[in-house]
Amino acid sequence: MQTLINGARRILGFLAGLSMALVFAIIFINSLRRYLMGQSVPWGEELPIYLTIYGVMFGLALAYLNDNHIRFTILVDMISRKSRETLYLFVDVITFVSGLLLAYAGHSFAMKRGKLAASGLKSTGNWLAQHTGIDALVWVGKVGTWQYAIAIGGALLAVAAVLKFIERLGTLRSL
Repeated sequence: MQTLINGARRILGFLAGLSMALVFAIIFINSLRRYLMGQSVPWGEELPIYLTIYGVMFGLALAYLNDNHIRFTILVDMISRKSRETLYLFVDVITFVSGLLLAYAGHSFAMKRGKLAASGLKSTGNWLAQHTGIDALVWVGKVGTWQYAIAIGGALLAVAAVLKFIERLGTLRSL
């Protein structure tokens, strides 16, 4: 089980890092292009915003899995370790439910607005579909594609809560 949890940590860390690296690269290229050629790429302003949201969602699940999230521990630090771990099991269950609700809400939101065009990405999505012959690539230019980050983040948070719950059970058994 620890291999699965460590694998999830590596994947989430890689995805969060990749998102932020892409944000940096796009902003850097767009800045260079704007100052050297006087024109920025059409998707260079909007895409980093969406990629940042994805990065935050990956980082959210990673932070929970690593227990590196913000927590008020003044009262919790006063109870025994066994009681604290038991309390954290309940927190994991609440986080799991919250993750599922976030995934549902994100899915609903993305479906309601999914067909709207992302202004800076619409032409890129159409260009990709036209030049590759893959009509499905039009999704790149739709708002729902990028707003689906909330649903994915909620699902990942729920998975992280389950993995953390299993990890805590092992810790609790060893106490």
